[in-house]
Amino acid sequence: MRGILIFDHLNDVLFTKCNLKFSKHVQNLGKIQGLIPDNEDEEPWQLSANVIMQLFSPVVTSQQVMASQFGNSYTSMQCQDGTNMVFDDAMGYTFIYVSTDDVEFMKRTLGICVMIVSHVCGPDIAALKSSRQKASLVSSLLDAWRTLRQSEQSILTESVEQLSVNADIASTMLKILHDASDKLRTQSELSNVHVLVLVENKFLSLYSSKNAQDLRAADILLMVLMCRVVTSDSSKSDTLDNEPDILLSQSHGSSDEGSLDIGGKLANPTLADIGHLFNDTRQSSINEGLNSLAEDGLYSQLVLLGPEQSRTANAVHIYEISEGIHLVIILEVTNLGISSGIYESFYHLNVMNGLQLQRDLDELRIAFDKFDNAIKKTIDGIKKNRGHVSNDVDMCQRRLQVKWEFVRKKYLELLKSRDPEVILQIESNISGFIETMKELFKLTCFGRNFLQQANDVILTVCRLVKQKFTDFSGFLKVKALKNFTLRSRTSLTINKYLEEFPGLVHFIYIDRTTHRLTAPTLDFTNPETLALTTKKIWSMIDHGRSHLQEGHFSVMWKDTTFNYAYFLWFEDSSGSPLKCKTYFNNVMKNFPVPGILCDDYYKKLGQACFPKIPVNKIQIYELYCVHLGLATSSCVLEHSRRLAATIWEVTGLPNNPADLV
Repeated sequence: MRGILIFDHLNDVLFTKCNLKFSKHVQNLGKIQGLIPDNEDEEPWQLSANVIMQLFSPVVTSQQVMASQFGNSYTSMQCQDGTNMVFDDAMGYTFIYVSTDDVEFMKRTLGICVMIVSHVCGPDIAALKSSRQKASLVSSLLDAWRTLRQSEQSILTESVEQLSVNADIASTMLKILHDASDKLRTQSELSNVHVLVLVENKFLSLYSSKNAQDLRAADILLMVLMCRVVTSDSSKSDTLDNEPDILLSQSHGSSDEGSLDIGGKLANPTLADIGHLFNDTRQSSINEGLNSLAEDGLYSQLVLLGPEQSRTANAVHIYEISEGIHLVIILEVTNLGISSGIYESFYHLNVMNGLQLQRDLDELRIAFDKFDNAIKKTIDGIKKNRGHVSNDVDMCQRRLQVKWEFVRKKYLELLKSRDPEVILQIESNISGFIETMKELFKLTCFGRNFLQQANDVILTVCRLVKQKFTDFSGFLKVKALKNFTLRSRTSLTINKYLEEFPGLVHFIYIDRTTHRLTAPTLDFTNPETLALTTKKIWSMIDHGRSHLQEGHFSVMWKDTTFNYAYFLWFEDSSGSPLKCKTYFNNVMKNFPVPGILCDDYYKKLGQACFPKIPVNKIQIYELYCVHLGLATSSCVLEHSRRLAATIWEVTGLPNNPADLV
């Protein structure tokens, strides 16, 4: 049984994604409590948002009170029957995951859900209530993550796996992407561009224009998930246990992006569904129906990319060059000042709402100053780009400014007089101000016209790249299946030098500065690896992470067949080892789960270990090793040191030896 629920501050259900067991369980509880008539014979996928709200309101209200008034919200709880509930929140919205799974896995899953929602909806999470397209995309991206996490080491470790090709091919690929970027930038509105190629969930090449915001490893992983959604087999469901999920979204009134009335929908994606997911908002000259959308092969979506409070809105265009090979074109559609200003405004307003409930006027003054600066940043960003914004944006910005002046005066009055009556005046006027903020956000970050900008040029560039990739497609797909094979001896690959490591069966090396992963592709048919299963490797990673969260950076253990080892170490910018001498187990309890999708765990770890060193001067590395059981601890340690020192022979990135323990 599993179900993910999102509630707003009024306990209204914005989004529900669950399986049939959860739906039936909710219906049974509803009948027991008299919320559903006993004689009413509902289909198991027909979820009632009203029933869900009434059943979960006590828990949601308690969670919100604990968070807003005491700053001590629940992280999880367990019911008498063993069912677990995990909680998270974002922008004042409550996320709940109900399941019988392990709590740590549930926390990671819910964190991934929050991350996906923030990229798809930004700070306007309420859009899930009215937009079928956004709710469906969030659901599909969650399914993609759950599926790939079971099969891809990169998604499991939350790192980008680089496809290994020789220098000549790599240079040719980069030249192709460079030329594609130049052709796109001939259009004035396409000045900030990223062009990248993914092969079977692996990273091949990326070219970014000069002034484009840096594309983070977490953004690339999101592109991997989006490509997975595009290529989902319509005859299968990407769910964890082969049981299709039920997606419930609500709508009051109409939505520009389409709405799904209260009721259930089984999440078995068809070609038509995928077309709707990626093209409902693209009104190009060829948008004459789902068949034409399938024929042009260009799938488009608006998402926010970048660090949480510095995100820009981007039009993402995905084009399948060949089966399993995707060209991804990312175009920035708003400048950083506007998008980050709006995000910060929503964020600080949410903080202020909590402080108002607590009647903490001293902290409210600080939050108000930050909110005031964020509004000014947004308005200034629009004014500076007035020549590039529409009349609708300009008019909306003017309305926001007028409403903000009134609300601002009321806040200043409150901070001066400390009169509780003023809070009531603020609360009675703030809803209209928030609606104008949401309208401005939609116009500047999720405007319908962004996906049709230079669409013909984008499609032409995609077809040119496809033509140039014709000679390489077969080779790249073979490489993706066996990126580094254990028995390849014909060229200098990672496996060639494995001959120097007798007893080493498998390893995963991750540069946590760039979050790039290097690992052999497992061949489970070889005698040495016959007993090594995906389950054992996945368990090894979970085991290493659990010790890392306890503050242990070096761990070795064994089972009946293999020796396992996990190391994490730090270096300065010159490659010299950095030793963490502080024991900060209590601090690490407040860290996110290890990874980069929910939050950059490793960046926080580096800052906590070396508070006096700038974070960009700290290099972090991870290494997992699997040896045959006969290998001694000293042999494992010696191999690990040499592997860390010589991995650059394959990656092409020189590295200095490091002390692992």
